[in-house]
Amino acid sequence: MPRLVLFALTFGILSLGFSAIAHGQADVKTLHIAAASDLQPVLPTLATAYERQTGVKIVASFGSSATLAQQLTNGDPQDVFLSADTVHPQQLVSAGLATGLVPYARGVLVLWARSDSPAQPLSLDALSSDKVQKIAVANDLHAPYGLAATSALKALGLYDRLKAKLVVGENISQTAEFALSGNAQTGLISLTIASSRPYREAGSFVAVPKVYPEIRQSGVVITSSKQRQAAQAFLQWLTSAPIQQSLTSFGLDPTK
Repeated sequence: MPRLVLFALTFGILSLGFSAIAHGQADVKTLHIAAASDLQPVLPTLATAYERQTGVKIVASFGSSATLAQQLTNGDPQDVFLSADTVHPQQLVSAGLATGLVPYARGVLVLWARSDSPAQPLSLDALSSDKVQKIAVANDLHAPYGLAATSALKALGLYDRLKAKLVVGENISQTAEFALSGNAQTGLISLTIASSRPYREAGSFVAVPKVYPEIRQSGVVITSSKQRQAAQAFLQWLTSAPIQQSLTSFGLDPTK
């Protein structure tokens, strides 16, 4: 309910000042967005809000930031890339494959476990328990949240002790699914996923101390897009004050 109320207010605020952006997209029907997996619980609601304001439908495909960046390098026809970091969008910009790098959110890493997990009551100290045999983390070479998890465990002096327990997912969605299904007793996942309904109902989470590098999530417009003006307008909307203010309801921090 709070999320619905929040977006009802957001729609009202945007309707006052969004006409210029909407006017520039009168002939655009669909934008294709390659989005990091942590946005899977977030982007559908944002897409609904955007379509109501502009009539532009968002079609999203999800994956790890590195995998999506490689697909875009290979010519995947997308209009916008929303990464969970800045590194991969910047690589595309440097290669001339994207323009207009825009930070749109900051990610938050949490430790999540099912209510019946032996990791409960949940804490980072519980990870060292003999009862906890598998800890899900995302691939730190492909997924920014995986890099954040590895960095946090190392900074907290836990990595060497726990590395034999780590079960690696290709992206943060797969990592979270390992923990949700019980294939891992706990997982280091994004707050966006931990805040979504299935995870709220099945378990609980605790914040990981922010000893990991900042997860600065950024977007770019793909150079080969035939709808670059509309793609840029979407990024402008995503970084507008009302949307930035709404991000915490999804488990993201605003850019500032």
